[in-house]
Amino acid sequence: MLVRAETSVEIDLQEQMAYLLQNGRPVLASPISSGRYGHLTKTGLFTILDKERSHYSSMYGKIVDARGNTVVADADAEMQVPHGGKFIPAPMHYFMRFNGGDGMHAGYLPGYPASHGCVRMPEQYAIAFFNAVQVGTAVTVFGRTPVNRYYSGQPQPTFQRRPRFGPPFDPRFPPPPPGVWWR
Repeated sequence: MLVRAETSVEIDLQEQMAYLLQNGRPVLASPISSGRYGHLTKTGLFTILDKERSHYSSMYGKIVDARGNTVVADADAEMQVPHGGKFIPAPMHYFMRFNGGDGMHAGYLPGYPASHGCVRMPEQYAIAFFNAVQVGTAVTVFGRTPVNRYYSGQPQPTFQRRPRFGPPFDPRFPPPPPGVWWR
């Protein structure tokens, strides 16, 4: 009889890291870029609601002119589009929705919280997480989004929970198993 490991995800907003756990033990750690001020990633206990390999945002993207030149790089779908131009939705490949419109997906990491609430990760990590989780997988988001030059000083909601381990792995845990375990 094959016993499947219990998979879960923990996202640490303070450290800007996501962890894939098997039976409560970290097997993969990924740097992330979470929601920026005004679009903070919500903290709490969630589950994966759905997965989509080639997802595109219906709310955010860029606006290009008639020649295809970017006019607004960080646009939302309600912005005015110049004559002959168009709104191009942002790609969110390997999308794993866990709270409303927010989820984990492959995306650009500038080194600070920069998204509209989603949790961006490098593509190779997004693929590994995508292949390891299923609809219903537990997701815990905790910590406080780091204060930096992009933060206005307004209070931020937090889900108080001390991290169980730190990047990339705490010495209390053995390294992940050899080989490509997530396929």
